[in-house]
Amino acid sequence: MTASPKLITIIGGSGFVGRHVTRALARAGHRIRVAVRRPDLAGHVQPLGFPGQIMPVQCNLRYPESVAAACAGADVVINLVGVLYSSGGQTFSALHAHGARVAARAAKYAGAGQFIQISAIGADSDSGAEYARTKAAGEQAARDEFPGAIIIRPSIVFGPEDNFFNQFAGMARFSPMLPLIGGGETLFQPVFVGDVAEAIARLVASGEASGKTWELGGPETMSFRQVLEYVFKVTGRKRLLLPLPFPVARIIGGILGLLPAPLLTADQVELLKTDNVVSAAARAEGRTLEGLGIEPETVEAIVPAYLYRYRKAGQFSAQTG
Repeated sequence: MTASPKLITIIGGSGFVGRHVTRALARAGHRIRVAVRRPDLAGHVQPLGFPGQIMPVQCNLRYPESVAAACAGADVVINLVGVLYSSGGQTFSALHAHGARVAARAAKYAGAGQFIQISAIGADSDSGAEYARTKAAGEQAARDEFPGAIIIRPSIVFGPEDNFFNQFAGMARFSPMLPLIGGGETLFQPVFVGDVAEAIARLVASGEASGKTWELGGPETMSFRQVLEYVFKVTGRKRLLLPLPFPVARIIGGILGLLPAPLLTADQVELLKTDNVVSAAARAEGRTLEGLGIEPETVEAIVPAYLYRYRKAGQFSAQTG
């Protein structure tokens, strides 16, 4: 236990990023409420700490009363909720914008000393992508309700359960070619999920409520083409890359976006028109992983350990990546 353990409410704490944040804060000795829509499906987070340290509780950002109850008495509130596409009541506006306001307001009325809002590099109120516009609206809403709110903007987050390298590797198993949207020139700065979690844990330990925006990226910048070529290398597959102009990709995304769990949407195509990398201003001001004293993990150090299962012979393949 830390000398002064805190009670921390993590909204969305059972998801991909959430479970790593939960584990990092549990290791620091804090007591944690994992606030989720279905706490009966969040039992997997409890073994991340010692018995009784982590407790799933019911919470839905579309119902402010449930959020207030989940945040009552918390020293820190962290909102990690986000979606890649709108579906039913789980829309960009409802979760990214309105949800951030509800969470920050609950943190304020609970008397929390810190509120941390997860956003994304590329959040921009003038963006052509609704995802980016609502992320920016969520940042503003968080600061309106909780002036010292800390904003975390990661680049593409990777790790064993990611929806990035895993998705492309899965597609390469069955498709003879993969689309190179916009010619594959979009730049990414993939960041390891464990580093994002550690950054949040360090900010909690510092007690910082400065209202800063932290941009988190890995040590390397990769183009969309390089990402796909790397996936092929690690999985030992040879696939064609089909250049797809943005207008054509947008039409395809509009059609695929009608599916229940689309692989691509028109909004995601719009996002690919802008590079997803840490800004020069953030680097200059130390608002990065390095500024928090964290040496970010490389893609090469982490990704092969979970993409091996996409090789033809899985772990028995001679391909080493």
